[in-house]
Amino acid sequence: MAVQNSIITNAGAFTALRTLNFINRNLDTAQNRVSTGLKVTGALDNASSFAIAQGIRAELKAIDAVSQGLNNAKGVGNVAIAGATGVSDLLTDIRAKLTELSNEGITSAQRNILQDDFNSLVSQAASFVANATFNSIALLTGTTNINTLSNLSGGILSLTAQTNVGVQVRSIAAATIGTATNAQSVIANEFSNLESVVNSALGTLGAEVRALGLQTQFLEKIRDATDEGLGNIVDADLGRESARLTSLQVQQQLSVQTLGIANQRPQSLLGLFR
Repeated sequence: MAVQNSIITNAGAFTALRTLNFINRNLDTAQNRVSTGLKVTGALDNASSFAIAQGIRAELKAIDAVSQGLNNAKGVGNVAIAGATGVSDLLTDIRAKLTELSNEGITSAQRNILQDDFNSLVSQAASFVANATFNSIALLTGTTNINTLSNLSGGILSLTAQTNVGVQVRSIAAATIGTATNAQSVIANEFSNLESVVNSALGTLGAEVRALGLQTQFLEKIRDATDEGLGNIVDADLGRESARLTSLQVQQQLSVQTLGIANQRPQSLLGLFR
């Protein structure tokens, strides 16, 4: 049987102290959750959940990296499309000048003026092609396709190099248009080839850039879903934690009072000796 009246061993104080320590630990946990917004901040909180969360965080970083690569590729493709579109817009004017130059009834002075206009248009087309560069990559003059990682499984989306656009622009720029016959030949050959490769480039690049955009949107949805799953694992319910924090603060105050009462208990024994 335990001795209830002792000034050496105060069992009540021991119980009250253990209770206070337990409440203080829970209070520290609740305060940490409220301040960080997380219920799992490290392996000590929940080893398995923390390990899973770290893996998911790494996956989110990887998704961000893939999305960045896709966005860079979209930039390359969009710039190339802008360059090809600029050339395409000039084709109607170039064709009109060639048609006028195909007329044998114009004077030499008129032919010279038309040739200057033609050369200016072709020079502008060459400028569009040369300036269609993003991050030092030029699809309209380069020969290398751009392959971009599209997912975490190693999938690839590509942008096809449209070298022929630059080649045909240079070809028509070097064409001879001194006579009506020359101009007619340019229409049938160099101009026709340029028109064909520009239209082909626009169709191919348009489809490829659209695929990049759709994949980017898909990855955004995947990332949002993954982020939500991570939150379910590690995020704290702040409404619940706030209520728990208030409750623990009250328990702490009561426990401190209880410990004070238990510590005063040996004092009451002095009354027996008066």
